[in-house]
Amino acid sequence: MALVTTESLQSELEVFDISGLDESVLDKMVEQCICNRIQADEMVLEWVAYSTTKSGLKLNMDTLEQFEHEVLNKKHKSKQSFRREDTHNRTRDIHSLQDLIKAEEEEENLLDSYSTPAKGSQKRALTTPEHPHSKRSAALKASPGLLLSPASFSPSATPSQKYSQRGGKGEVVATFGAVQGTRWVGRKTPGIGIQVELLEGPEDSLRSSYKYMFQRLRDVRNVLTEKIEELGESLRCHFNIEEFSPVSLPAQDRITVLGQVCCDSNGKLNAQSVLLEAGPEQGGQQVPVDLSELKEYSLFPGQVVVMEGMNTTGRKLMASKLYEGVPLPFYTSEVKIEMDEEPVNVLVACGPFTPSDSLTFDPLLDLISVIVRDRPDVCLLLGPFVDSKHEQIEKAQVTETFEAIFSRCIESIVDGTKSVGCRLVFVPSQRDIHHHFIYPQPPFTLPNISKDQAQRVTLVPDPCTLLIDGVTFGLTSTDILFHMGAEEISCGTGSDRFSRILKHMLTQRSYYPLYPPVEEVNMDYEKFQSFGQMPLTPDVLIIPSELRYFVKDVVGCVCVNPGRLTKGQVGGTYSRLLIQRKSASEDGQRVRPCLAAQVVKI
Repeated sequence: MALVTTESLQSELEVFDISGLDESVLDKMVEQCICNRIQADEMVLEWVAYSTTKSGLKLNMDTLEQFEHEVLNKKHKSKQSFRREDTHNRTRDIHSLQDLIKAEEEEENLLDSYSTPAKGSQKRALTTPEHPHSKRSAALKASPGLLLSPASFSPSATPSQKYSQRGGKGEVVATFGAVQGTRWVGRKTPGIGIQVELLEGPEDSLRSSYKYMFQRLRDVRNVLTEKIEELGESLRCHFNIEEFSPVSLPAQDRITVLGQVCCDSNGKLNAQSVLLEAGPEQGGQQVPVDLSELKEYSLFPGQVVVMEGMNTTGRKLMASKLYEGVPLPFYTSEVKIEMDEEPVNVLVACGPFTPSDSLTFDPLLDLISVIVRDRPDVCLLLGPFVDSKHEQIEKAQVTETFEAIFSRCIESIVDGTKSVGCRLVFVPSQRDIHHHFIYPQPPFTLPNISKDQAQRVTLVPDPCTLLIDGVTFGLTSTDILFHMGAEEISCGTGSDRFSRILKHMLTQRSYYPLYPPVEEVNMDYEKFQSFGQMPLTPDVLIIPSELRYFVKDVVGCVCVNPGRLTKGQVGGTYSRLLIQRKSASEDGQRVRPCLAAQVVKI
């Protein structure tokens, strides 16, 4: 079957004097041709026959959908039912299967009747004329480590049509810093001599010793109380506040109070539902807050704030001033910086690594090709690797265990980048179906990896603070941007929501400052107190999200949302950064270590 294109459709339509169509209409027709496995001329003939019976319908998106429902779907179902009747209850061995495949190839319908061979038999490569295996992907899949063949994951796994036909491959969609003239290629010997380690050290890293369903409310309360007291003390010292007053004590003068923002109900926070809950030292009470006198504010549940205002009755605080939080200092390296040090090239990609309509890892293979081409020094790869939200995973339409799929995925990345020699960092996700479903999340375990390969692999928890060649990276695969964006309220700030949320994370000194967390986040507060807080303000903060990609400088920290490698059925984005340790400038000001950054379409 020849590949249908918009040009071939246009030429066929012009035969019937149909022209001047939108690109979206032509794209929809191409999609219908591919999904229903018909040629351009047959598609146009079907449309002309259909439109003439409907008194000359005009060709647009609405009539195309009507045409698909009334004509194409019925034709496709009749073809499928014919094939099912023809092959029903037929016992097949490997020889009869091969005969069937040959017969179907002659009819150009291989994919529709492909079935799994008997166990232990040699699997046949799944190719069609419109999906020929390129030399590059064939070479990648033929290598011993890259075992991401579609048939090895599901008997019905076929490449995603929309992903393979995506546009804008390699297009740069966001830039930051001095990008012009930058060569996005790593060193001659990537990864050699580059230190990649957890800031707190491996002996203090998160382990998976959890007491599931054994978390006491008293312990949660203690963690939240310590957070209020710790942040309150830093705010008191920074703004020279003498002392905090109890929130519910009636007073005729202006008072300064400390507490945690919360909502007066189970609904979403709004300007009329804000409560301020004080810590035990300030009485531990809750009081409603009137925000009408504040010219600007940005609040979310769980935020620790200092407010100034009047509370004459003890029943409502009329806030007149809001003190913003203060971020922690940046990391200062004691290692002497060499003047001729080369910048470090860091690639960042976040899963899922498969399209939503297929379990083929084509996007991951394309990413490995990018790594081989650009030779980055460090690759930060964040989950999900085996996505629990994938439709075929949810329906258990796979032929092996999730752990086996994950192991093969990781081995493919490690072996596929062996010639490059770059350092690999793997960060788990709450959506990794085979891993601990809890936050903070312990690192992966890779028992099958060889000792030689393990030297360039670093397994870290979610979240974590990483030290890469003297530059600190804050990493979390949990979509805190999306979670906080749904809860935050603001007025008169003049800044975009992303910047506000990022600033909240840095000033609240936490990778997940929202309380209560969203339902899909299972928080272990004992671990969160030790491993969910920022030990310092990172030089670079990596926060992948379903929301739009970006690179921003927020209070001196370069914040990157690389997007996800796939967005539904189509390709997504990844990010690359150029970093270099910097000493202070002549006037003593900090110099940003991130020289440049880009977000690129896969």
